Amino acid sequence: MVASKDSFGARATLSVDGTDYDIYRLDAVEGSEKLPFSLKVLLENLLRTEDGADITADHVRAIANWDPNAEPDQEIQFTPARVVMQDFTGVPCIVDLATMREAMAEIGGDPQKINPLAPAELVIDHSVIADVFGTPESFERNVEIEYQRNGERYQFLRWGQGAFSDFKVVPPGTGIVHQVNIEHLARVVFPRQENDRVVAYPDTCVGTDSHTTMVNGLGVLGWGVGGIEAEAAMLGQPVSMLIPRVVGFKLTGELPDGATATDLVLTITEMLRQHGVVGKFVEFYGEGVSAVPLANRATIGNMSPEFGSTAAMFPIDQETITYLQLTGRSQEQVALVEAYAKEQGLWHDPSREPAFSEYLELDLATVVPSIAGPKRPQDRVAITEAKPAFRAALADYVQADQTGGDDRKPGVPAQEKPFGVESSVDEASAESFPASDPAAPSEHGNGAEGQPHHYDHAPVAERPSKRTKVVMEDGTETFVDHGHVVIAAITSCTNTSNPQVMIGAALLAKNAVERGLTSKPWVKTTLAPGSKVVMDYYEKAELTPYLEKLGFYLVGYGCTTCIGNSGPLPEPVSQAVNEADLAVVSVLSGNRNFEGRINPDVKMNYLASPPLVIAYALAGSMDVDLNNDPLGQDADGNDVFLRDIWPSPQEVQRVIDHAVSAEQFGRSYEDVFAGTEQWQNLPTPTGDTFAWDPESTYVRRPPYFEGMPAEPTPVQDITGARTLAVLGDSVTTDHISPAGSIKADSPAGQYLREHGVERRDFNSYGSRRGNHEVMIRGTFANIRLRNQLVPGTEGGVTKNHLTGETTSIYEASQAYQEQGIPLVVLAGKEYGSGSSRDWAAKGTALLGVKAVIAESYERIHRSNLIGMGVLPLQFPAGQDRASLGLTGDEEFTITGITALNDGETPRTVKVRAGDVEFDATVRIDTPGEANYYRNGGIMQYVLRSLRG
Repeated sequence: MVASKDSFGARATLSVDGTDYDIYRLDAVEGSEKLPFSLKVLLENLLRTEDGADITADHVRAIANWDPNAEPDQEIQFTPARVVMQDFTGVPCIVDLATMREAMAEIGGDPQKINPLAPAELVIDHSVIADVFGTPESFERNVEIEYQRNGERYQFLRWGQGAFSDFKVVPPGTGIVHQVNIEHLARVVFPRQENDRVVAYPDTCVGTDSHTTMVNGLGVLGWGVGGIEAEAAMLGQPVSMLIPRVVGFKLTGELPDGATATDLVLTITEMLRQHGVVGKFVEFYGEGVSAVPLANRATIGNMSPEFGSTAAMFPIDQETITYLQLTGRSQEQVALVEAYAKEQGLWHDPSREPAFSEYLELDLATVVPSIAGPKRPQDRVAITEAKPAFRAALADYVQADQTGGDDRKPGVPAQEKPFGVESSVDEASAESFPASDPAAPSEHGNGAEGQPHHYDHAPVAERPSKRTKVVMEDGTETFVDHGHVVIAAITSCTNTSNPQVMIGAALLAKNAVERGLTSKPWVKTTLAPGSKVVMDYYEKAELTPYLEKLGFYLVGYGCTTCIGNSGPLPEPVSQAVNEADLAVVSVLSGNRNFEGRINPDVKMNYLASPPLVIAYALAGSMDVDLNNDPLGQDADGNDVFLRDIWPSPQEVQRVIDHAVSAEQFGRSYEDVFAGTEQWQNLPTPTGDTFAWDPESTYVRRPPYFEGMPAEPTPVQDITGARTLAVLGDSVTTDHISPAGSIKADSPAGQYLREHGVERRDFNSYGSRRGNHEVMIRGTFANIRLRNQLVPGTEGGVTKNHLTGETTSIYEASQAYQEQGIPLVVLAGKEYGSGSSRDWAAKGTALLGVKAVIAESYERIHRSNLIGMGVLPLQFPAGQDRASLGLTGDEEFTITGITALNDGETPRTVKVRAGDVEFDATVRIDTPGEANYYRNGGIMQYVLRSLRG
């Protein structure tokens, strides 16, 4: 977007190797030189997009005069250069664009005008599930199953890829969106044709996934947003945000031998969670930055949602340039990045310390091998403390009657020894270990076949045992117990394309196999790299056979275990775990380990580096001291310790130097949007508008534009409204938005059954985000939602004021809408906090809610409500529902909204609820938001604007 104004005379020319680019010089604005890197990027964004209305010279000055010590209160409009999406959250965005095309035709416009105005790229990476594992056919079979499950969605996305300009789809089986972003999509400096000129500016992005921040490691400012903000950005609308506080994080020193990027990021996560960085930018600076390889920077950026910041920025420097060259960027692009960054003061100067709001410092040399868990990524535990920490955590997961003694499931032979007793060869796989605490790697000393086993002889009471016999599918017998590692997954965007840790894991596997070690039979082992390049360099280094020997066969290129796509455990293991109520464990190289997220059978989850994931697969349990307990024995009966097979940094680097090349990235991405033959052969609709399948339960045309006139109708006051829900403080978008599995007896489950979908094929709310019928039935349906209209209940129920009956929120909504009765929601403080979720606002609007009255709002959800035509109101200062005597049984009338028709945004409106009357604050905070609301929502506003 070219500015319609240039109040500071900032537009100038930059020549790079004979090519001229228009740029907006930061030094044209007084005060810019003192800003942190990330705020310089925001400053350039406002300079370039200044229009005199939503983006003014005063906004530019507000950043230039930024007070690092002030609390954020200045709202600005940020226009990202591009949008990245994954398939779960991206599908509804493309559904909306498809619907807008039809609506454009219906109001007499040209459907071809509905195209992304900012480049939009979608990577299909969230749909693969590790159903099949441990075999050479795992990858092919999982891809087949993925296409069977998701064919309707994929056909729709293929249509979009052909129908929309500036929209590209990376097909399944390519890689994880964030890895594809840093390896291929990110420009770092964005050259864009504007009429007869090329304008260059910092690459920025928003993404429909919280871990979009991985690109921060490349010097690209970006973060995750909800679908509504992403759609707005695609359609050229700015994203509203506050100028943030910026936390300076100084790095010194170098990582010691044995410490990995994962250990570093877990340390940083712990530090920043303790410090408190929610809503802030974090920016890394200092002499130690140059010692952090780009892949490690991306790992740190990736974890920004886990430590809570909006972004976690690294500046541009020589390491950035080296990475761009490695990943096959053109010579012209690399030259532009370096020249632009140096010209604009965006090149890292390690001796410079910008003004920051807050300061932290880490000596990289102090980082130690660590893991995190059993349920939060910030709960880091050093490997040296892993065993006692594990045992301490176990008590929270094991029932009292399971602690101590030989507490075995009925039917286990009495002669079996209690947990912790030295076993004979035949009992090797029967030994078990309790599940552990947050962050401990574990190896119990199960050895090579035919060798004695060595265990720590702690008192039995400290290590509860409930050994349960398992007959595996191949007929072999083993046992599972508390603390057994049943999933060892090299997975997720965080680590699985970082050559240091991925090569390190493969070398550890090689050393383990050569010493005769094997993974335990109860461990589900999976390998899901973030990029195809990983398997290329594994093959070149001849390391793949060693991983496969330990069961780590390729299961897919996508986000698997970390988002709950771990697939089922082997049925005998799952049955034993559930019958004995065992506290078993997953170990994964991911970024999320929340309770219930990874697998329904697994209670405790630990984040670890890829090499430690393999160590846990060898150990089979969490109750191990990795520094002092052997992993097993070699063929000669000698103990094998982790230190014996851990590769040195020099060995890892030698393999990287030999096996990783720019040519591999070039091959992987040379035809990245074309896809496999399977993708190309999908039957795909054609045409400017989509041919909706009336039988589809995945993709349906939403009703946002039904009956929409070419010109907006006047805003009306709200009369005769009833309350759909009365909610307390800190209701999050997770409480509001549909997520997770679809229960058979829920309104969404009933809908699917009525449409001929078998229970086994329900899939998840995430996979059905393109079907509004499913999603509105899951809105406000979270099992932990407490609606105070029906005290003592949990879940998506409410009082139907028309009948006095308690019913589902969806059913009540339908009854009200049939009678033409508008609805309101009453809420407490911090309404809509948590992740930005588009369906939290979309579902609210489609349920017939016209206004929300809360004590305070989370900023993005408030904005999203306006974007869907829902009015956010605030109780008067110092007042709340209780102090006003409101029960939710009243009939509501809200007057004064009509002032918006005169081009004004009223500061307050009058609310009458039964006999109570009060002035509610109108939380429409910007001129742009007022335009959205007058038009009934952001999509309606954009549609009419593009029609002209």
